[in-house]
Amino acid sequence: MSWAGPDELLLSTSLAGFLDKKLIVLLRDGRKLLGTLCSFDQFANVVLQGACERVIVGELYCDVPLGLYVIRGENVVLIGELDLEKDELPAHMTCVPEAEIRKAEKAESEARDLKGSMRKRMEFLDYD
Repeated sequence: MSWAGPDELLLSTSLAGFLDKKLIVLLRDGRKLLGTLCSFDQFANVVLQGACERVIVGELYCDVPLGLYVIRGENVVLIGELDLEKDELPAHMTCVPEAEIRKAEKAESEARDLKGSMRKRMEFLDYD
């Protein structure tokens, strides 16, 4: 049996303070998950109860329900506690249904792809 080194012990101790609290978890792929921390291990694998994915596009947002959710620790970038006394989002943000936010995501992705392809077409113009 191997014993936890100082780094693993520190990680475990710091996550123990978040048990049964509402958290936001930022993943490597940019997704933001919200939920209550149920469990964790020495690899920062976490289990969120009542999890939802917060999708934000411009001024629009949607919380897509996921239920009980297991997150592999290597995908976790940031874990933070949410302050329940404060509003989670600015007042100008508008909550929309999941179908609408998916359309907005697709439109944003297509615009980003078009912008990238336009830059490639204009590479022959060297302004330096």
